[in-house]
Formats: sequence, structure tokens, C-alpha cells
Amino acid sequence: MGTTDKKSKNAAPKNGGHVIMDLPKNIYRSVIREKTTLRDQSESEPVSDNFFVHVLPVSPLEHPRFGYTLGLGVISMSLFLIVAATGMLMLFYYVPSTEQAYERIVDLNATVSFGRIVRNIHRWGAHGMVAAVFLHMCRVFFTGAYKPPREFSWVIGVFLFLVTLVFSYTGYLLTWDQLAYWGTTVGTSIAGYTPILGDTIQFLMLGGTTVGQETLLRFYVLHVFVLPLLMVTLLGLHFWRIRKDGGLAYQNGNERD
Repeated sequence: MGTTDKKSKNAAPKNGGHVIMDLPKNIYRSVIREKTTLRDQSESEPVSDNFFVHVLPVSPLEHPRFGYTLGLGVISMSLFLIVAATGMLMLFYYVPSTEQAYERIVDLNATVSFGRIVRNIHRWGAHGMVAAVFLHMCRVFFTGAYKPPREFSWVIGVFLFLVTLVFSYTGYLLTWDQLAYWGTTVGTSIAGYTPILGDTIQFLMLGGTTVGQETLLRFYVLHVFVLPLLMVTLLGLHFWRIRKDGGLAYQNGNERD
């Protein structure tokens, strides 16, 4: 009788306080995989938990339905690769200088072989990526694919969306034309109205008090180094969690049939 009561007590759902207290431990266990010392089947756990060995789900979908996911995640990732490839090509010609940036963009469009095509692919690919990531998040939300056990993947997706927006904004200034200059001026002025830290945030973004060389250099470093590194890291975590959570969510619920 005592054993039955103990099992029933352990099986009872935890209240909100316990969930909050266990949150750090659950996050640690979901990210850090401890090395096992058990024998037999347990010895394969270090391999099965490795991201590079098992990127894909253990078993594929029996009845994949394009009409459910619309392939928005694949579209977003494909656009990111296209934008990254064209961006690296433009790095061979672009100079982050207030005296040369605009002239380089003009030359890229007018005189460099395939320069206009590469730049337009990069620009429209970036616009399409923002739209695709936004629609992907809407699909996940309205189909309930963010629910347990996929809540951690949803949080990573939110950060990926924010990084995508910052990507678009930092690239906006690099052309150094009138539209980019005044658009950045307005954006940084809005950031300056942030409570308490507004002035500090605005100063860090501008590198001073006005939009100039320091601003262009900071946006350039963010756009070509910091944000790509952050994006790749978050994408790796996102794909890893999708695999660990059983792959794509099914149309008939979040779990596999």
C-alpha cells in the first residue's frame, strides 16, 4: 500500500513552483549530455546524442504532408545559404568606408561582371528570408508545434527570427545612400528612447552621436562576422533539437503515430 501511494505521489503533475525550480536542471540536461558508464544498449547513448552523427530523426515520416509545413523551414534555410553565398562574393569588392561604400555599390551594379545579378539576388533573398522565417513562425504557432516537447526549439526559433531582422537592418546601412543613411538615423533614434539604457544603446549602435564612419564599421562587422556566427550556432541548436524531439510535428498532433 505504501509503495502504491509513493508511485501515485511521484506520478502526480508538478505545480508551477516545482517547474520553475527544476527549470535550470532541465535546461542543463537538455543541452549537456552526461557520459554514461552503463553497459549494453546504454553504451550507445554518447553516439546517439551526438549532433554530427545523428542530424536527422531516427525514423522518417510515413506520410509527409507538404500542405502542413509548406516547406517554410527548408525555404528559410535555402534562402540563408543563397544570401550567405552572394554576400561572400560581394565582400571581394565592397569597402566599409563612407568615402567608397556608395561608389563601390554603383560600380558593382554598372561595371562589375554579374555584379548587378549578385547584388539583386542578395537583396531579394534577404527580403524573402525575412518573410519566410516570419511565415514559418506563424505556421508553427497556429499548428501548435511549439508545445512540449518542442518548446525549447520554439525559443531558439524566436531568437533566429530576431537575428534575421538584425541581419536585414545592419545590411540596410552598408549601401551608404540617402535612404540607408536616414533610415539608420531614424532607427537608432528610436532605439535611444529605450527606458534607462536608451542613450547607451544608441551610442553603441552609432559609435558616437551621429551616423558616420564608426556606425558603418560597426554595422559591417555585425553583418559579416558576428551575426553569421550567431546564426550558424542557433541553426545548429535548432536542427539538433528538432531531431531530438522526434523530427517534424505531425498534422494529427505533435507526436508520431
